[in-house]
Amino acid sequence: MISLQEGIIPKVNKSKTYALVAITKHGVEHARNYAEKFPYVDLYYMKKFERGDENTRHIQLFDGTVRLLLPALFQEYKGVICVISLGAVIRMIAPLLVDKKKDPAVLVIDEKGDYVISVVSGHIGGANALTHEFAEAIGAQPIITTASDVQKTIPVDLFGAKFGWVWDAEDKLTPVSASVVNEEHVAIVQETGEKKWWMHDAKMPESLKLYPSTDIALAANPQATLLITDRLIETYEEELLKNGVIYRPKSLVLGMGCNRGTSAEEIEALIDETLLELKLSKKSVKAIATIDLKKDEECFLQVVAKNNWQLVTYTPTELNEMPLKNPSEKVFKYTGAYGVCEPAALRYANTNDWLLEKKKGHNATISVARISFDEEVPQ
Repeated sequence: MISLQEGIIPKVNKSKTYALVAITKHGVEHARNYAEKFPYVDLYYMKKFERGDENTRHIQLFDGTVRLLLPALFQEYKGVICVISLGAVIRMIAPLLVDKKKDPAVLVIDEKGDYVISVVSGHIGGANALTHEFAEAIGAQPIITTASDVQKTIPVDLFGAKFGWVWDAEDKLTPVSASVVNEEHVAIVQETGEKKWWMHDAKMPESLKLYPSTDIALAANPQATLLITDRLIETYEEELLKNGVIYRPKSLVLGMGCNRGTSAEEIEALIDETLLELKLSKKSVKAIATIDLKKDEECFLQVVAKNNWQLVTYTPTELNEMPLKNPSEKVFKYTGAYGVCEPAALRYANTNDWLLEKKKGHNATISVARISFDEEVPQ
């Protein structure tokens, strides 16, 4: 927990690009939800609203007035998003403002989550672009008051954020952003994920070119690359990414079943081993899907909380509606479903086939499916 003292800038544990801060009961409730929908934020709120899962979810608590926390957030983060009234934020940040070239982006969200307002560093600091992306992610209305908005192109560090995409590493964000802004030849290769990511009413600049595969993009010799994929990269593709960013869409679902009392460590180890065998990125996992008998299984609850995934459960009837290659009478006897991990993965992914039909661990089973983005995913 962060203890705040007048005149002392506290040390914060930064792991993401932006800070999200809430100071009221309802604000905290919304902010916890926002942090799940927008994966680039570290969440901070007051200790008196502690829920008990903060360590697992990497949420940081503070004790004292938020005014004393803001200087540390200004120093460490590219932007600060406040679920606090606009007037209060303006008064608190006024002494911290230095220059529009140096100040972080500052956003304000109203108590109900209806509006996201760009407050400080709209253009150079990226507050306007962040406002659009964050508002899209949480289903709010963006409020931009500057006379001219940001250049209508792809904000590299926020690309796909409204869908929950995350990047593999941040070391190439700045040079790739420069290539985009300077209208250099930028290759975009999308292998999975949501398709409607172009946000502007204008046509995409000719300098941004879509390629159907990394092989074709390599042959085109671009100056920068945006690669949207859930798979691990092959050695020969690294040439393409010398000035490139890999984005991980939330495109994978893990269908799972387990014996009662299985440890979270065993579940996590089975997941890591399976994804490595399939050459898939753990950052692209969206959910664990299972039977409703397991909705309170502690190992699943711990793993999804740790990784910020969803836990989705289905009734035996819902699972039995899915096609199975190897229905099990034994599983049906105990659960009422002819399978658990296989049909759960298919149902959530809205697809008819698996990347991995079924693998058995010591106390658990796992299936892996890729989510179909052609239609809305049934939840």
